[in-house]
Amino acid sequence: MAHVLRNYKRHLKQAGKASPATVNAHLTAVDHYLQYLGKKAPEIPREELPEVAPSALSKDEQLRLLRAVAGCKRSLDRAVLLLLYYTGIRVGECAALDVEDIFVVGRHRKLVVRNGKGDFYREIPLNREAAESVAEWLSDREKRFADKEKDSALFLNPQGKRMSTASLDLIVRKVGQFCGLTLSCHVLRHTLLTNLVRNGNDLMLVAEIGGHKRLETTKRYTRPSARDRQLAMENLCTGER
Repeated sequence: MAHVLRNYKRHLKQAGKASPATVNAHLTAVDHYLQYLGKKAPEIPREELPEVAPSALSKDEQLRLLRAVAGCKRSLDRAVLLLLYYTGIRVGECAALDVEDIFVVGRHRKLVVRNGKGDFYREIPLNREAAESVAEWLSDREKRFADKEKDSALFLNPQGKRMSTASLDLIVRKVGQFCGLTLSCHVLRHTLLTNLVRNGNDLMLVAEIGGHKRLETTKRYTRPSARDRQLAMENLCTGER
């Protein structure tokens, strides 16, 4: 059986032109089928997957996004998008924010993540654009729910309850569709952290802002993207013969 699977793996790579991830997926499917039949699956080495940079928006895509956000009619949408874009917090951390987790005193502006991934507490400075968008939403929030019982959450649904991660991600995806981008909360997080790294900031600082306990996680953002590799090849100078 082992030699059959090794030949199958070779066929997938050579004749099928399958990617490493596809090869591994096929081998895993075979393992599960053999287990279903009550047979022990041979140990066939998996393909090593190439290390890639997290998906982030290009500079042009970021400009398109910011123009789309500026045109959003709802202050809620603008606040959600800009807070995620300028802080890089996880969608779960965003959903967990309360009004009291936003601090603005003069030029001192910050957001507090009290229970991040791994129970990691951190404070993230807010830039002017993010702070102003949140302030506008808070003003509308107070008017909209003035006579209603409401949750302490920063972002509320129409019923005055804390917005779910799915609802927040839906806002992000809809704005992305409007400006022709495949967008998610994860992409906004990856974009912020990529921007910080490429602007020359210390990796320890980026790790603190991103809530990474391991520096190795942050180092992923130093890897070149497929777009970087393409541009590097296109920008090669060729000498005349």
